[in-house]
Amino acid sequence: MPIRIPDQLPATEQLESENIFVMTEHRAMHQDIRPLRVLLLNLMPKKIETETQIMRKLSNTPLQIEVELLHTISHESKNVSQEHLKTFYRTFDQVKDNRYDGMIITGAPVELHEFEDVDYWDELCRIMKWSTTNVHSTLHICWGAQAGIFYHYGIQKHELPKKLSGVFNHDVLKPSSPLVRGFDDKFWAPHSRHTTVDAADIEADPRLEIVAQSDEAGVYIAKSIDSRHFFVFGHPEYDTDTLRNEYNRDVNNGLDVPVPAHYFPSDDPTQEPVSTWRAHAQLLYTNWLNYYVYQTTPYDLDSLGDAE
Repeated sequence: MPIRIPDQLPATEQLESENIFVMTEHRAMHQDIRPLRVLLLNLMPKKIETETQIMRKLSNTPLQIEVELLHTISHESKNVSQEHLKTFYRTFDQVKDNRYDGMIITGAPVELHEFEDVDYWDELCRIMKWSTTNVHSTLHICWGAQAGIFYHYGIQKHELPKKLSGVFNHDVLKPSSPLVRGFDDKFWAPHSRHTTVDAADIEADPRLEIVAQSDEAGVYIAKSIDSRHFFVFGHPEYDTDTLRNEYNRDVNNGLDVPVPAHYFPSDDPTQEPVSTWRAHAQLLYTNWLNYYVYQTTPYDLDSLGDAE
C-alpha cells in the first residue's frame, strides 16, 4: 500500500526514486476506492489445489479483491468434479461482457504439444484477445506464460533435453522494476516444465523486457513495456510439497525424470523438502496487484474498452 505524506514534503522525491509509492494528501483526498476484480483462468488439472495456492497469494494483502474463477469448455476436466465447476466456475461466454482489473492465466501440463494442438487453444486465444480490451493487467504463469508470449508477441517455446524441475537461484536484472520491489538481489523460485523460451528472443523484441533470470533455469520473469502483460515462467504459487508430489507421480508412471534440483536436502528424495521461495512468491503477487493493478487501473472499468 502507498504511504500517505504531506504535500511538498522534501522526502517525496527521494522515496519515489527508490520505487516507494507515496501518495500526497491532495491525491489521497481525491482517490476513489473500490474492490479489485480479478479473473483466474485455471488451466491446471488439479483445479482445487491450484485455486487454493493462488488464492493464498492474493489474500495476503490489505487490498480488497473479488476473484472470479474461469474454466475452458473445450476441454473436459477429469481431476475435478463437474459439480465443483458448475458451482464455482464460469465460462467465457458468461464473463465476456465484463471488465476486470486483473487476470491470471495458470500453467497447464501440455508443454510437449504444439500450441495449436491443444484442444482448448482456439478458446484460449479468444480469451487472450478479449483480455487486451477487457482486462487492465494480465499475469501469465508457466505454460500460460509461454502461451501468452507466443500469442501476443510470436515468441516460440523450445523443448528441453529433459524436464526442468526444482528450485533455482535467480538474479534480479531490473531492480528498478516495482514488480521486484523488496526482492533480494538473488532469490529462489520453483520451475517444473519440459519447454523454455530463449532470452535472446525476448531481448530482441523492443516491446518486452526481462526482469529476472536464472543461469540454470533461464528466464523467470518478463513483462511488456506497457505493463499490460506479465510472464512468469516458473511456479511461485507452489506449496512446499508440490514438486515432490509431481516427482513421485512421474516416477510411479514410469517416466525418466530427474530429482528436483536444490529442493530435497542433499538432493535426497526420501527427505522432507523445505520451502525457500515463499517470501519472494508472495512479494511477486503483492507487487503485481499493488503497482500494476490497484495503482493504475481506471476507477471506471468501462473505460478499458468496448467488449467484443
